Amino acid sequence: MDLPLLQIGGPSAGGDGGGCGDSCGCGSDDPYELDPMECGLDPDLAALLVDAGLDPVQVEDIAHMAIEEDLDQGVDVTTVATVPEEAVAVGDFTARENGVVAGLRIAEAVLSVVCTAEFEVERHVEDGDLVTAGQRLLSVTTRTRDLLTAERSALNLLCRLSGIATATRAWADALSGTKARVRDSRKTTPGLRALEKYAVRCGGGVNHRMSLSDAALVKDNHVVAAGGVAEAFRAVREEFPGVPIEVEVDRLDQIPPLLAESVDLILLDNFTPEQTREAVELVAGRATLESSGRLRLDNAVAYAETGVDYLSVGALTHSSPILDIGLDLREEAA
Repeated sequence: MDLPLLQIGGPSAGGDGGGCGDSCGCGSDDPYELDPMECGLDPDLAALLVDAGLDPVQVEDIAHMAIEEDLDQGVDVTTVATVPEEAVAVGDFTARENGVVAGLRIAEAVLSVVCTAEFEVERHVEDGDLVTAGQRLLSVTTRTRDLLTAERSALNLLCRLSGIATATRAWADALSGTKARVRDSRKTTPGLRALEKYAVRCGGGVNHRMSLSDAALVKDNHVVAAGGVAEAFRAVREEFPGVPIEVEVDRLDQIPPLLAESVDLILLDNFTPEQTREAVELVAGRATLESSGRLRLDNAVAYAETGVDYLSVGALTHSSPILDIGLDLREEAA
């Protein structure tokens, strides 16, 4: 079985991105001429993804690649050998531990590219909800073979995203009562950035830039190349005048030249809480401040209480453990 790979971020109708699903009946030879909302995933599911700030075409692409990786051009030999072809079952995606769920519609997208017949879903919770061990999250009625073939790919994504949301919620709760917000970085899994950043939002965090092109972040290597902090800032502003610019500093004396240049946002790299408080007083509201480095849950409040605006935590996406979720097959058929 040779399923076509869909190009993530490729051109769609109007040349902006897209493609359509393996089972799309639109009949076009060029999927990039199509409106992604008119083929591929079920329109209602696609609309839910759009409402969540996700691209349905990209989600479908990820689902296809996950399944193709698992099947490796073959079939699920265990399931085909042990499950009658026409058997139908109900499967419950169930939390094995307490946490915050994220990625339920992603799991549905995986099912949609695997199921050879229509399937029914019963949604018990929504992304961003706190769930407890033993709680049903999503129930699916479909052909048993399809459900079991999709199981691991759907769970891999659902557990990963829920783990990120759960970790983010811990930080958001720790910062409650302060002005500071926790936000992510670009330290994401290649190909899954949009989903992982979505999971951060589900956990109560906020997103930093999505890519290298939507905002500038001047770091130490850029400073060396440009010949100084203020010089690097001016170079970016002159080349890309409409792009928000954030500049990383590791010393207090680097801040005044940036304030003179009307910098948008300053990243305080590896500052102590005491140094961060000094920076807040020095800036006096003239720029947004973000702390990065040395941050842990047990010192989050100490940094937040300095008056800084953001705490940048790359670990949200690069080190969060999964939330344990399983699929339980019921005995009764639909």
